Amino acid sequence: MQIATTPVDDHNIVQDEQTAPVSHDANLPIAGAAAEAEAEGHEGGGHEIVIAPETLFNIGFLPVTNTLLVSWMVIGIIIIAAIIARLNLKRIPTGFYNFVESIIEWGWNTVEDLAHSRSKFFFPWVMTFFIFILVANLIGLFPGFATITYNHLPLLRSINSDLNMTLSLALLSVVVTHYYAIKILGIKNYLKKWFSVEMFGVFLFVGLLELVGEFTKIASLSFRLFGNIFAGEVVLGTVSSIFAFFVPLPFYFLELIVAFVQAAVFMMLTLVFMVILTEKHESH
Repeated sequence: MQIATTPVDDHNIVQDEQTAPVSHDANLPIAGAAAEAEAEGHEGGGHEIVIAPETLFNIGFLPVTNTLLVSWMVIGIIIIAAIIARLNLKRIPTGFYNFVESIIEWGWNTVEDLAHSRSKFFFPWVMTFFIFILVANLIGLFPGFATITYNHLPLLRSINSDLNMTLSLALLSVVVTHYYAIKILGIKNYLKKWFSVEMFGVFLFVGLLELVGEFTKIASLSFRLFGNIFAGEVVLGTVSSIFAFFVPLPFYFLELIVAFVQAAVFMMLTLVFMVILTEKHESH
């Protein structure tokens, strides 16, 4: 009896050994899919920090990003506001026109205190920088930015959180500064600021350093504006994703101050660069 039952036991053992790997392998795809789904859910649950702007759609060869879309909105708002102010032009300013005139008057007085007779050249540019950057910063604080989505991407995003925009503004600022330096001083006096027959030794080295410093202005203007606005956007997005109502309010108030300060800083630095570069070089 014992000898007869031994093959049966061996056969059962062989069947168990053959079926066990099949059962184990069948569970592998299920476990892998569950782990992958859990990983995707973990990635999508947090606040993601994205430096590059997201492309929403394309118009021909032109990719339209969310920051480019908002920049068109900012330009439209400024144009409409200028038209409204022009239509309400009165001898005694009131209402919205009074508000616009107070901003323009403050800008003109600021430029005139530094530039004097050159104010008529510098004022349109530096005031345009100030208004454009200020409006762009304030619009970026409105509800809906980074929360309204299009094709699972943020539809709206503060334009100065895009390094492409701040770099463009910085390049324009430096190029216009050198344009007016040539226009006011003349090409000969302009070149004397960097190179001169009388410059030898350490003076030539200092002149080359000043020339390199013109390129560092681009990095200084662009990264300062980008860093402050992008950091504020990340802070607001993070706090708003954790706390829904009252806690983010102090951060919004802080960003209102930052919006004005950064616009004023960009304006003042551009004005100072223009004033310094258009001053005649005096030899002692």
